[in-house]
Order: sequence, then C-alpha cells, then structure tokens
Amino acid sequence: MEVIPAIDLLEGRCVRLYQGDYDRSDVFNEDPVAVAKQWVDEGATRLHLVDLDGAKAGEPRNLKTIEAIARAVSVPIQVGGGLREYASVANLLSLGIDRAILGTVAVEKPELVQQLAQEFPGHIVVGIDARDGKVATRGWLETSEVLATVLAQQMVELGVAAIIYTDIHRDGTLAGPNIGALRELAGAVDIPIVASGGVSSLTDLLSLLSLEPLGVNSVIVGRALYTGDVSLKEAIQAIGPGRIQDVPPDFGSSTFA
Repeated sequence: MEVIPAIDLLEGRCVRLYQGDYDRSDVFNEDPVAVAKQWVDEGATRLHLVDLDGAKAGEPRNLKTIEAIARAVSVPIQVGGGLREYASVANLLSLGIDRAILGTVAVEKPELVQQLAQEFPGHIVVGIDARDGKVATRGWLETSEVLATVLAQQMVELGVAAIIYTDIHRDGTLAGPNIGALRELAGAVDIPIVASGGVSSLTDLLSLLSLEPLGVNSVIVGRALYTGDVSLKEAIQAIGPGRIQDVPPDFGSSTFA
C-alpha cells in the first residue's frame, strides 16, 4: 500500500485545515518546496498537493508553487483544487503533474470528466469528499445530495483512473479513517481507491491493510506527519512495499515509540 504525504497550499504556505474549515488552519511550513523534498528524502513515492486557494476560487491559484515542487522532486505528483475547466487541467498536466484530481466538476460537469479521462487516460482521478455519505463540492463549502457510492460508480463509467475518498468529518482531526465507508465504496467500484482523512497513527494505517484486497491501494497522510504522530519512514516500512510480512496482530504505534 502506497503512503502519500499531503501538502496543502494556502497563500503559498504549507497548512492543514480542520475538517476543511478555512478559518481553522495551522501553518506548518512557509516553504512547501522544502517540505516536498523532505518527504521524498524520507521515502515518499508520490506526493498529494491541494490548492486550497484554488478550491475556494474555482481556478488554480498556487501554480507557481506547484511547478516549483514538480521541478524539485522526481516522484509522481497528484494535484487537486479548483480544476473545473478543461484548460486548467491541460495546463496542469503540461507542467509534468502525473494526476489531476477533479472534485466539483464530477458533480456539476460529468461530461467534462469524461472528455478529460478520454484525452488523458490514466491521468484523471476524482476526489470524492463526503459529509455523512453525501458529496461536498466547491472547496467543501457546499454539500450536495449526491451519495458518494453513486458518484463513484458514475465516475467509473466515465473512465477515471482512481478515486480519492475523504471523510470530511475526519480530515485533519486525527480521529482515524472511516473504515466502514471505505469498505462500502471499494465494494461498489472496481478501480483503485485512495483513502484520505483522519489517519493519526501506525495503528490506523495498519487497519487499512484489510481493505487492500478490495482495491484500497494507497493512503494519503497529512496532519499526522506534520505533528510527528506518524513517521513517514516507519509508515512505509509498516504498510508499504517493503513492509515486514510477519507483523504481529498488535503491531502499532507503541512499537515505534
């Protein structure tokens, strides 16, 4: 299972929000490029970038920082936030970004998702961010009546490469991933699922391994890396490709204390 560090960009800085609330942000570093290099040095095989300003504005706002990160590291990068027009996605991919993450347009412009998925096969993923099972849009500022599982099935039909599922109530809270919701989603589709939101410890990461056979093949970790609750190197050792195969059942965060 791939462990993907998250770098959330707000006004050019690396921050984390609590449950997606822009008024409850913590600044962790003024230099996102340095953060990206750090995660790669510690073994990250992919980075997850979110343009928070872009998500609110409806168009990318941190492209200079994103491009600088892409030039500074050699691992694939996936980016979301404000990608609601064809030109924005095409421009982002032209910078060398591996995956463009679509959110709001999955609900509002499914025909655009289909067009992009056909033109850029393997490079278009959809981020499904849910509150109580219903999809949130426009930087999580609005909640639709669309069920996450229903939207996921529609996106599979349109040809997206993967789905990133975030439980908003758990994002940035260190409350643990929503295993039940992830299991339900994985059972509804046959493309890879990326888990996101709530990871607080190695125990949380290990709990996701039971979902790997169902298609949950990677996990995004944010706040826990920045607070030190999770070490990226140890997380990769625990659940990544190099993990020890005979890990005892109670192998958890205390082992690495």
